[in-house]
Amino acid sequence: MGLLDDKVVLVNGGSQGVGAAIARAAVREGAVVAVTGRRTEPGEALVAELAAAGGKALFVRADLSDAEQAKASVAEVVDAYGRIDCLVNSAGLTSRGTLLDTTPELFDQHIAINLKAPFFAMQAAVQDMVARKAPGTIVNIITSSAHGGQPFLAPYVSAKAGLIGLTRNAAHAHRWDRVRINGLNIGWTATEGEDATQKAFHAADDGWRESAAAGLPMGKLGQPDEIADFVVFLLSERSGVVTGSVIDWDQNVLGGLD
Repeated sequence: MGLLDDKVVLVNGGSQGVGAAIARAAVREGAVVAVTGRRTEPGEALVAELAAAGGKALFVRADLSDAEQAKASVAEVVDAYGRIDCLVNSAGLTSRGTLLDTTPELFDQHIAINLKAPFFAMQAAVQDMVARKAPGTIVNIITSSAHGGQPFLAPYVSAKAGLIGLTRNAAHAHRWDRVRINGLNIGWTATEGEDATQKAFHAADDGWRESAAAGLPMGKLGQPDEIADFVVFLLSERSGVVTGSVIDWDQNVLGGLD
């Protein structure tokens, strides 16, 4: 038996990167999966890949910066499958900005994607779970930078730190509903989005991953498939009673100094 047999899982921001890896792992573990994304082509390509592997998957086109579309993504899954058992909020905006140069528009963009979208997707998912008096699980993909982060991540850190508070608040509020909500503070990860970010904002060349890996303790960046396995565990009953935990998934030790 798989860890998520017959579970209905929605992965927001699931058409590439960490989200896509989570979708693949969830299907492997027996789940029915829906993924959201703004771009139709990669979303439908992933769904076709999952179907070819014997999985059952659905692509929901949604711009999660719009709270109504974030809620509607859950509603579409419930309409298609009758319920939602698990939600993963993995969409993220990582565009750069410091305290001194961040515009109100950039700040609002980060709040919309990194905080408001998870809030209203969680609202819709928990409403379904509570209405059915059924247990459920949610995992929010956060960031180790939420502990402070680099100066050029000011709006990103602000929003993601808010997501940590939301994760714990919602977990506490719905513990008696048997809805478990946890977060994962992931570190530097090798994704398509990170590749684009490094090239757009840091003038990186095609070999940046190898150079970056050489300077990291484990000799590699975080790998999406490894993160996905951990997320599937947190979504599954094998993670037991744990709720309200925000776990640092990184190779840099918080508070450690050389």
